[in-house]
Amino acid sequence: MRTIINISLPVELSRIVEKTVATGEYASKSEFFRHLLRLWIVKDELAESRKELKRGRGKILTSLSDLR
Repeated sequence: MRTIINISLPVELSRIVEKTVATGEYASKSEFFRHLLRLWIVKDELAESRKELKRGRGKILTSLSDLR
């Protein structure tokens, strides 16, 4: 299921989005913004992981087998 969200951008930002989509890197403006949201989520997860490490609660992975 999808939800439609409309946003308003300054002309400069709108041009950046349109230019980036025109390069073919993204199939649509929606794909561009979905990618940005995913990056934002990962950034927050990394920030939380760093906090955990500083508190001594995190685990540093040395290989993929450490994921288990």
